Amino acid sequence: MKDKRRKYVKNNMNVLKIILILLSGISIILLAFLWLKLEDKSEKVEENDDVSNKTEQSNIIEVVVPNKKKITDWRLILVNKENPLPKDFVIELENIDETKQFDKRAIGELRRMIQAIKNSGINNIWVQSAYRSIEYQQNLYDNKINDYLNKGATKEEAEKLTLEYINKPGESEHNLGLAVDFNNVNNDFKNTKAFEWLNDNAKEYGFIMRYPEEKAEITGVAYEPWHWRYVGRDNAYKMEELNMCLEEYRKYLEEN
Repeated sequence: MKDKRRKYVKNNMNVLKIILILLSGISIILLAFLWLKLEDKSEKVEENDDVSNKTEQSNIIEVVVPNKKKITDWRLILVNKENPLPKDFVIELENIDETKQFDKRAIGELRRMIQAIKNSGINNIWVQSAYRSIEYQQNLYDNKINDYLNKGATKEEAEKLTLEYINKPGESEHNLGLAVDFNNVNNDFKNTKAFEWLNDNAKEYGFIMRYPEEKAEITGVAYEPWHWRYVGRDNAYKMEELNMCLEEYRKYLEEN
């Protein structure tokens, strides 16, 4: 009887051990499953944080880099070696005298300014050069280069010297029809009463001295006291206030 009881207890103990082993295995499997789930969630959170950070950085970049404003004012068209006149450029001209012409939209201010100079008692003033066609500009450019070549300059030297005062065709403000050269077109003009008057009063009629000596590195053109450009009265006053040449002023308007 005792043997049967011992055998029964032993069998029950074996069953219990098996059940405990199975329960342990199931627990390990469940814990492993839960661990994997937690790891997966953690990785997704990190990925979402990454995407969020990248989006925020992208938004910051878009805010920091401003768009430049487009300048549509015809009075502020920039023509130089970096900004040649468009090939489809069209202009309506009007005569200053029998041979010289100017942009029809601005010629009234030019006439008023010249008359005001003469009314002040300064009669030694005249327009030497105004609008130039591309063909005429080409002839000026070629003739000046040949002049330097005849004086012994190399072709490279001749071109460099010519570009100090005469731009290539399509790169001159005279091709634009808004620029005017006064008197003999030389630096002696700065010593005349006409130049003094222009320095003090030209802005009232919308004109600026286009190539000041201190701005030569920016304009790329040597000092030309005889060369005056129409930009409009409001722009001329503002440029004087800010002490800016046209290149600087356009950049200022684009960024403000």
